[in-house]
Amino acid sequence: MPAIRIRSGRHPFQITLLAATLACGLAQLIVDVRPRSVSTSMPILVQNVWEWGLVVVGIAGLLGIAWRGRLSTGLGIELGAMFVLGTTTGMYAFALFAVSGTAALTSSTFIAAIAVGSGWRAVEILSDLRDLATPAQPAAAGQPSPRLERDPS
Repeated sequence: MPAIRIRSGRHPFQITLLAATLACGLAQLIVDVRPRSVSTSMPILVQNVWEWGLVVVGIAGLLGIAWRGRLSTGLGIELGAMFVLGTTTGMYAFALFAVSGTAALTSSTFIAAIAVGSGWRAVEILSDLRDLATPAQPAAAGQPSPRLERDPS
């Protein structure tokens, strides 16, 4: 019986990144200290949205990965988290480079890579959601219909 593979499940790097995102957001809210690149390049409202965005992304992303209900719901939650993570980390990479210039080339490139990886994961999730939404082809006589499986990786 053919199976439809969904790329959700346990991705250790993604889980670690989401946990770190949550921890960084909470630390900034509790300590109320921001990186100089953020405080210099972003208005206070944007700084607050950025900090809360980190917290929400961490919680939502981990919730989406751990979701045990309907698969499409969990993937949708994870998709939203990956999209916002890519946006917030991209915003931070630009802020870092804008304030520090070439001195921040290494760190801003590293953070931009997180934004790209988040976008990449979002595209994977969109593909999985599209596969879920596409009705399965009717099984030919004598052939079993496809079943849905989570990719264990």
